[in-house]
Amino acid sequence: MGLKEDETNMTTISQQDWSLKIGATPLSGNAVRFRVWAPSAKSASVKLADHNQAPAPMQRDERGYFETVVTGAAPRTRYRYLLDGAKELPDPASRFQPDGVHGPSMVVDPLAFQWTDKDWHGMPLDAFIIYELHVGTFTKEGTFEAIIPHLPYLRDTVGITAIELMPVAEFPGRRNWGYDGVFPFAPQSSYGGPEGLKRLVDACHAAGIAVILDVVYNHLGPEGNYLGEFGPYFTDRYRTPWGSAINYDGPDSDAVRQYVVDNALYWVTEYHIDALRLDAIHGIFDFSAQHILRDLASAVHAQAQHLNRQVMLIAESDLNDVRVIEPPSAGGHGLDGQWNDDFHHALRVVLTDERKGYYEDFHGLADLATAVRDGFVYSARYSAHRRRHHGNSSRQCHPFRFVVFSQNHDQIGNRAIGDRLSTRLPWEALKAARAAVLLSPNIPLLFMGEEYGETAPFQYFIEHGDPALVEAVRQGRRREFAPFGWNPEDIPDPQDVRTFERSRLQRERLDDRQAAILRWSAALIRLRKTLPSLRAGNHVAQRHQVWAFEEKQVLLIHRWTETDGASLLVLGFNTSPVTVTLSEPHGTWISQLDSMDKEFGGTGQEMMPTSLSISSHGTSVTIPAYGVAVFLYS
Repeated sequence: MGLKEDETNMTTISQQDWSLKIGATPLSGNAVRFRVWAPSAKSASVKLADHNQAPAPMQRDERGYFETVVTGAAPRTRYRYLLDGAKELPDPASRFQPDGVHGPSMVVDPLAFQWTDKDWHGMPLDAFIIYELHVGTFTKEGTFEAIIPHLPYLRDTVGITAIELMPVAEFPGRRNWGYDGVFPFAPQSSYGGPEGLKRLVDACHAAGIAVILDVVYNHLGPEGNYLGEFGPYFTDRYRTPWGSAINYDGPDSDAVRQYVVDNALYWVTEYHIDALRLDAIHGIFDFSAQHILRDLASAVHAQAQHLNRQVMLIAESDLNDVRVIEPPSAGGHGLDGQWNDDFHHALRVVLTDERKGYYEDFHGLADLATAVRDGFVYSARYSAHRRRHHGNSSRQCHPFRFVVFSQNHDQIGNRAIGDRLSTRLPWEALKAARAAVLLSPNIPLLFMGEEYGETAPFQYFIEHGDPALVEAVRQGRRREFAPFGWNPEDIPDPQDVRTFERSRLQRERLDDRQAAILRWSAALIRLRKTLPSLRAGNHVAQRHQVWAFEEKQVLLIHRWTETDGASLLVLGFNTSPVTVTLSEPHGTWISQLDSMDKEFGGTGQEMMPTSLSISSHGTSVTIPAYGVAVFLYS
């Protein structure tokens, strides 16, 4: 990267004494140090809001960083930077934007919060059972602290071990998915700001729940994006679907890279975050000799070691490239895990037979079997949707490196009307989908409300202040959905507050079917935690085999460890009863769970046998429509 050893703490210097060097840092004696990178500016100063004193001039160093110490400033002081005596701008490293993206920044004391989680050291990735949620719609209040009373439900009733927050960096308005954030260091003011987020994380750790934060390092949102006023944070050499690409490998990119690495370390250190989910890394363009993802992984893992904690980096990637999760010693970036969209797409096609857009690449049960067995379906295979070969083989990767799901914010919200599977499928089919995810050898993820079959949609919503931008978003959504053949008139107005309100959970009004689905989800998770053979595949001694009976639409998954027994999962995606002859795996298998049990909303009359004796001679099993059963080797 061409940096001198004293110019960066990315990878060449120990992270042991890391602290945020940019932004506003309170000092003793009622003073604050301000530091900002603005290499194009000739002068910079700090202007304190609600103070009569003149702007405080800042000193520039040879790398374009301006710095000064202002006495009389303190935590809760509002301020802006003044560049070249003309432009008043909020701090690009602001810890808090109490008045929104266009308002002044506020000084925050990073040491003021009284943490109670000193005995929390995180958890390994293979123990994650993830619950993705959107802060604004998870509760009526739509705040960080309003989530806290629901933690016992998530832990005890459902069995969740980690919550994943959709992005919380300050975005314009009060309602947004979070991917339009423009202040990467400032927790959203309408959610409760820094104090609220710290209270939530502390409460999660007290409850034994890890916290994953979704961060966006591929672009910034369009409104309130003042970053480019300070320096060459963006580049026009590359294009992303969401906005200007971040300058990771061009002139003056060293400070940009440092800004992003510091952001990751900031969440891990000041907010005790247990994992970062890196949004759409295929939109991160970096042709440096050492990729920014490798810098991120190296810095975060070093800081975690110093803090005596386990901290994970999980990528969302459309690349199907195992270099993302392979160690640097093997030429990889060293991230801990990644989402596997191929699993979702294959499962969705099996469940709904959708064939438009990227679903045209998936052809049914055989692809789902490949996803369960190997990870990527597209591993140097020709993609008709992309019109080229795509991906490389992930067969050598441990299954726990992949996060799988039947739904997530994208796969619901980026549909024309934001409809969930619960409004499209028979309820028995929902049970099959839930079992496929929760008993997979991968890391399972549920999207909020999925555990009980929420029927409220999750739609795309914004609250931008610029009418032209609002209209551009409306038209962009219509263009995006054109390949799927959805009616443009069905797409809800993202700016309309009713779109946001429709997307709130309605968990207080569960009907009998939803209560049964909730019991089913919880039972699957209990079984996953109880039986070693059903936990995430995390070492070579844990194995699995998969058989796809395509004509009958039945998937058979055999999972075992060398020392702790074996399980057999029968997944029926058949729309009517079928009979399947099983000739392996050999042995006697005792039923542990059956989706047709009355407890889970079944009739109790169509259950699979309580015992299976499978030999090479073959054993016939009748599987009801969407029947699911879990057997334990006897």
